[in-house]
Amino acid sequence: MAESAVKPALQIQKVTKTFGRKTAVDNVSFDLYPGEVFGFLGPNGAGKTTIIKMVMGFFRPNEGTIIINGYNRKTDYEAAMSSIGGIVENPEMYNSLSARLNLKMYARLHKGVTEERINEVLELVGLLDRADDPIKKYSLGMKQRIGLAQAMLHRPKVLILDEPTNGLDPAGIHLLRDILKKLAHEEGVAVMVSSHLLSEMQLMCDRIGIINHGKLLRICSIEDLMHQAENSSVYRIKTSNPSKAKEVLSEKYPNRISNVEADTLDIEIEESQINECVRTLVSSGSDILGVQKLESSLEDVFLEITGGGTKIE
Repeated sequence: MAESAVKPALQIQKVTKTFGRKTAVDNVSFDLYPGEVFGFLGPNGAGKTTIIKMVMGFFRPNEGTIIINGYNRKTDYEAAMSSIGGIVENPEMYNSLSARLNLKMYARLHKGVTEERINEVLELVGLLDRADDPIKKYSLGMKQRIGLAQAMLHRPKVLILDEPTNGLDPAGIHLLRDILKKLAHEEGVAVMVSSHLLSEMQLMCDRIGIINHGKLLRICSIEDLMHQAENSSVYRIKTSNPSKAKEVLSEKYPNRISNVEADTLDIEIEESQINECVRTLVSSGSDILGVQKLESSLEDVFLEITGGGTKIE
């Protein structure tokens, strides 16, 4: 895991990317450390893929600096890119050739990739026994795994994967997740993945960066996010006139009320305030039919951080 004394494997420094008048990435900065899985979490179109494509060299930032393994991507491009591996969208392979031949052909682009290393990455992704089958006979999950093997051939310091679980069945997702965690925690690779699936980020990542509309809103550990969810106090009050109740409570608790329904409203207050809240309603003539404390989910926290933006799954 990341510590302040550990040198970052990837540094994104005040990076901005525009397409015409649209700002896709807005002044984003963060560090990625060896030995961690860092997740970019946000709805589709939030800017995740644009950042990944800038790191991978497909786009140039309009402003800012990208440093990979100590090398500036702009001024030391070859040295920087030799330290990175990744998959953006779908892995590109020759379908009529075997996985092993595909890896051998890719290995020619890098120095020092031996037959032993090819077997090593094939074993890592669980495909050593299918290495001589043509790619066209592979399932989607197998193709994702052989793409991961290809990205790992040259022992990169940084591994970048854009929406790696898309289209995979639960077993494939579980296997891919285990491989990425092993690469980070046992081999010290700095892994960055993007996703719009909060459930996957929760199981896979050590830290996450929440991004929306091109802005990085927060970086925190999964534990911190779960702690925030556990300590959030949202109460559902059942009343025959929720509109009146909202009007009364808004004066005392501004910007705390959400989800006004036919006979309920939700209010975010501290546990010590709920009795006072009920007394305020009763004294105003509102009838109270019930009060229920709601369990906050990680999605609720995400919506709070993004200001109630697009929901994620």
